[in-house]
Amino acid sequence: MLSLTTGLVPLVLAGLLGWTGSVKLFNRDTVRQAPKTALARILRSSERAALVLRAVGAVELLVAVGLLALPANPVPGTATAVLGAGFLGYLGYGRALAPESSCGCSANEDTPITWRAFARATVVLAGGATAAANGAWWSTITEQPGGSLVFLAVAVFVLVALSVDLDRWWLLPLRRLRLRVCGHPLFGSEPADRVPVAASVELLERSLAWQTASPVVRSGLLDHWEQGGWRILLYSGVYRTRESAQPVSVVFALDATASRDTPGDPVIRVSFVDADSGEPVAQEMLNAVPPRRALPTVG
Repeated sequence: MLSLTTGLVPLVLAGLLGWTGSVKLFNRDTVRQAPKTALARILRSSERAALVLRAVGAVELLVAVGLLALPANPVPGTATAVLGAGFLGYLGYGRALAPESSCGCSANEDTPITWRAFARATVVLAGGATAAANGAWWSTITEQPGGSLVFLAVAVFVLVALSVDLDRWWLLPLRRLRLRVCGHPLFGSEPADRVPVAASVELLERSLAWQTASPVVRSGLLDHWEQGGWRILLYSGVYRTRESAQPVSVVFALDATASRDTPGDPVIRVSFVDADSGEPVAQEMLNAVPPRRALPTVG
């Protein structure tokens, strides 16, 4: 087992460094993600951070090629161990300096530095030290094909589990499946309590229906109730302008079971009711309401 592990380590590391290096070097998102990384805080420049990420990606690709082509040579393994040590030092400094920033390990994630990034860097360091003193990986595969296949499968599983930027491909679907099968921990026992009202409000405020009606809305949530599987959310608003301004009730209706974890766009209905007469307000009258100006931001 030991010979199997040490023999295939160069192949596993080559796959990992080849992937992360390619993302850093060739992905267009590297420039966009660079300002979010701890590297940008360390270098005090997003442009320099993007250049360093590209350079590190090129080095990772070069080391990956060396691990694949020259596994018996100690240079690629030593270079991998040095990379791993550098990653650990950078992660420790970045975590202390900007704990809310991402590591930029693959220049494709925007989550803060966690223990998983440290664990993956440790794997690179330990694997590089091991690969520096081993023979060709293809000889191991030829001699033990079945065991090699199992080892590679386990290694890929471990590396995927340690890669935060791959969560959207496996961890997020698993969490959604768990919610569907086991239920949400905030759900109550009654059907009307299946989704918290706050979750419905958050879903509403992220929708196109809310953006369309927001020039009329002038209050927070005033009331809510369930009816026929719909959750009704009541707000107050104003239509027309100046002296002719009239109060209006803005009523949203959306699926009582929908939340941000529900796939697809939710169906949301909007109604405007005159607060004095109780009559529906025609859409053409609401169109006269000027859109709200966005708050100024610091550029």
